[in-house]
Amino acid sequence: MRKVWVAGGVAVALGLSFVMLLVVGVYIVAGNLVNGVGKGGVGLAKGSVPGAYKALVQKWGNLCPALNPALLAAQLYQESGWDPDVVSHADARGIAQFIPSTWATHGVDGDGDGDRDIWDPNDAIPSAASYDCELAKYVKDVPGDTTDNMLAAYNAGAYRVIRAGGVPAITETQNYVTRIRSLEKSFAAPTTRIDPSKQAAGAIYYAQKKLGTLYLWGGDGTAEDGGRFDCSGLTKAAYESVGISLPRVANDQWNAGPHPARDELLPGDLVFFSDDLNNSRAIRHVGIYVGGGYMIDAPRTGAVIRFDPIDTPDYFGATRVTEDGAKALPTTV
Repeated sequence: MRKVWVAGGVAVALGLSFVMLLVVGVYIVAGNLVNGVGKGGVGLAKGSVPGAYKALVQKWGNLCPALNPALLAAQLYQESGWDPDVVSHADARGIAQFIPSTWATHGVDGDGDGDRDIWDPNDAIPSAASYDCELAKYVKDVPGDTTDNMLAAYNAGAYRVIRAGGVPAITETQNYVTRIRSLEKSFAAPTTRIDPSKQAAGAIYYAQKKLGTLYLWGGDGTAEDGGRFDCSGLTKAAYESVGISLPRVANDQWNAGPHPARDELLPGDLVFFSDDLNNSRAIRHVGIYVGGGYMIDAPRTGAVIRFDPIDTPDYFGATRVTEDGAKALPTTV
């Protein structure tokens, strides 16, 4: 349970002035910072991969030059949302979504226990990496980016990539490549300064207008909800007000962009909280950072939208929302 920082009309009014200064400040900072997530890094962002799979992704994500752990993580998230038991309408199975015929020829015994189990992430994750790298070899002489061509081959087949001379003009395949390359930034540990969100100030402006509004579990701020929100409903609505569509659930919003460190936070970043600090799928709360160690959030039933401190034992991390990152999120996760 979070402590109340401000209460009453005077405190809220002072808080609004504080936020407006931050809103102006975020535009100034946005104009001064350059460079995005560094290229070539292979580290994984804290908690971005469930603990049970982190070592596998880190190891097998370095199998070949066209692959890295963040890219492999993004691909697995796109394929299955880390669900090892999922089956698609095309009978693709498990965490890496192999169809049985492809598994028969490309599945590997990743854990060395003597079998190749399509449902076992200890086999399926190494198999996905192995298959990626095999496809990279097939398309290494195709014009364009080898990694893009590798991903396109995973989705559409190497022959189509070779025949097209690059990523083929297939909407599903082009979207597949774009989404995974965007999600890669969300799973990578940043190696350089991260660009501030261009929409951050507008999202804060929306949220600060909702200060004092009663919490409603599942609330989206609609007329039916009496204009009330829960935590992820507020962050979703705040970014929708500036043209960015986020998923409804807090732990899915985590993957909407790269992850700045605590000392690199900027107003507009989403900040997340969890009882399991090693697993982003366990995130249970989100707010919008406003600076000075505080966020605007909808904390719980019986409370109102307010300012709260972020430096608590359950602080998980932050996401700098980007348009490309939000668009890349799988709708089925």
